[in-house]
Amino acid sequence: MLSSTVRRAATTMGRRTMATDAAHRPPLDLYGLNARYANATFVAASKSNNLETVESELLAIKNSAENSKEFASFLENPLISRDDKTKTVTDLLSGKTTPVTTNLMTTLAGNARLNNIVGITDDYIKLMKAKRGEVEATIISAEPLNKTQEKAVSEAMKTQFPKGAKVVLKTEVNPSILGGLQIQIGDKFLDLSVGSRIEEVSRTAV
Repeated sequence: MLSSTVRRAATTMGRRTMATDAAHRPPLDLYGLNARYANATFVAASKSNNLETVESELLAIKNSAENSKEFASFLENPLISRDDKTKTVTDLLSGKTTPVTTNLMTTLAGNARLNNIVGITDDYIKLMKAKRGEVEATIISAEPLNKTQEKAVSEAMKTQFPKGAKVVLKTEVNPSILGGLQIQIGDKFLDLSVGSRIEEVSRTAV
């Protein structure tokens, strides 16, 4: 009687644990070294209800890594010992960032992986965009689009987006495409540029 009760309790607890784990699971399957850290950080941030805060903190660290030569040198310098890097990171971040971000950075310091923080942040952002249902679309044109043109292209692209997706539209200018458009939607790339057509005609004529 007692043993069956214990078994039922254990089964119930197991189901609850699985449900809890599923609720915090990353929304994308990303692979590689950077992804492993990003996935673990996402799970930890989700469990502590700090997903957006950690995202902001990682973006700030990435910005420093890309724009501060001194900070970038610290991250990449192999002559600084792991212990010294861990102490420096702890002093810099403790009490100023969430424990999730501090733990990530001290772990990277201890594993001599601090120079991976930019790639890890990029993967974490991918997970956050997927969680928010965001789809990035980039329109590349030879000249800047005016508001009317941008709206017309955006309307024409709607059929390419998953239903209910939150579209984050960006525009870029690349004079080398000569005319027409290049469109990037997630992993899909559509080349409708004049430059690509000229290349195609040239290959056919050879």
